[in-house]
Amino acid sequence: MTAHTRLALLSTFIIALLASTTPASAQTLSYKIVDTGQTHCFSESTVIVCGSAYNGQDAQYAGAQPSYQANNDGTVTDLNTGLMWITDPDDKVTYAEATELLATYNYAGYTDWRLPSIKELYSLTLFSGFDPSGEASVDSLIPFIDVDAFAFEYGDESSGERLIDSQWLTSTIYNDTVMNNQSCFFGFNFADGRIKCYPLETRGNGYFALFVRGESAYGQNEFVDNLDGTVTDIATGLTWMQADNGIGVNWGEALAYCEALTLNGMDDWRLPNIKELQSIVDYSRSPDGTDSAAIDPLFSTSRITNEAGQSDYPHFWSSTTHIGGMDPASAAAYIAFGRALGNMDNLGWVDVHGAGAQRSDPKLMVPADQTNGFGPQGDARRVDNYVRCVQGGDVVLVEGDDPSTLTLPTVAGPPSSPPDQGQSAQPPGQSNTGQPPNQGQPPQAAIDACMSLAEGASCTIWTPNGSNIDGVCRPLDSTLACTPNP
Repeated sequence: MTAHTRLALLSTFIIALLASTTPASAQTLSYKIVDTGQTHCFSESTVIVCGSAYNGQDAQYAGAQPSYQANNDGTVTDLNTGLMWITDPDDKVTYAEATELLATYNYAGYTDWRLPSIKELYSLTLFSGFDPSGEASVDSLIPFIDVDAFAFEYGDESSGERLIDSQWLTSTIYNDTVMNNQSCFFGFNFADGRIKCYPLETRGNGYFALFVRGESAYGQNEFVDNLDGTVTDIATGLTWMQADNGIGVNWGEALAYCEALTLNGMDDWRLPNIKELQSIVDYSRSPDGTDSAAIDPLFSTSRITNEAGQSDYPHFWSSTTHIGGMDPASAAAYIAFGRALGNMDNLGWVDVHGAGAQRSDPKLMVPADQTNGFGPQGDARRVDNYVRCVQGGDVVLVEGDDPSTLTLPTVAGPPSSPPDQGQSAQPPGQSNTGQPPNQGQPPQAAIDACMSLAEGASCTIWTPNGSNIDGVCRPLDSTLACTPNP
């Protein structure tokens, strides 16, 4: 080893040591991850007391809380990221119209407005939102953005749009194409809570454009190889497993894996929340564009064979529940570090949303009617996704909110996940809720409602349609379950 190589390795080690031993709160973070806003914990079927099951969820680790300063001129400043935003995107526009508008845009006395990157726009996301996709009607809608700080609109159903047609523009262009060779940009949908790659060409009535100004360093990683199987991002203060876990597991197993992990002498690993996980996506990389996963080459990522028979890279679980639909706790958010496949009419299995998309997968089972794709783009549905644990950052352990404080919209429509169909994978220590409800056992939601409670305790069942049923914990068929009050 040459003296130059030894010096380079020593410098890298010192930088990594400083990054791993200096508390994130004491660092000046150029890429501060704003908390998701999710404060309740969930099983695969209901809201639960945090720590009673599925330990290590998003709500148990609180990060920098969303904080905005109103500037009283149609703009707000994000006190976490330092970015200034217009508060109202106004009418929908095409991508070309947005870029043309910016050429002469003067607002609140500033002329340096621009389209945000996908990481800048994603900083505004709140996963306290409720996804109304595919249901007949939903009351008390909850979008995935702070409506006190920003103007928000759902799709205009009177003009032929879907309720969820609230896609927002970014400047992040995919380095490949989707669907039928369509060029696209990564945008976020604040109605249904997903990152997808949307066509650059005119799409329906267009997209919302929320302009931003400020330092463009936000969203740029500063990775350091710690030479011990971990990688630290100095920009965020987070330290990551350099390799993934090497095998697909269900959501409960993913949480348990990270909670039990000891690596490099550290045992405080956790499954990342969805915004932490999205922070390490490299949107300049993709399987077809660069023959790699959408992540920095410092990381190693397992290969899989996807539904189209291609060599590909996996979905990765987050600790964040994607709340919505008739079974609001049944899915968790993930990032596709490989192709985000869909089974499209006349096209078969193709990349429909791009490497770096954020969608959601079932925590425990794929309903039988979704095994060949789900939704209008036929999204691939997987139960067994991969894991890359995280440690550090500006987070603290918290207890999470009382389940009784969660009120969700009432949903009318056919169930999106029939309880008696599909392929299941049972997490350690959990009941298999893929069984039909009439097999001699109380409903899983009733069992979950009494988890950590004593016989005779008051309880609340969170039903699939979003309503609550109060009851008392009583033994039923040797199992403590919540029995509704007469």
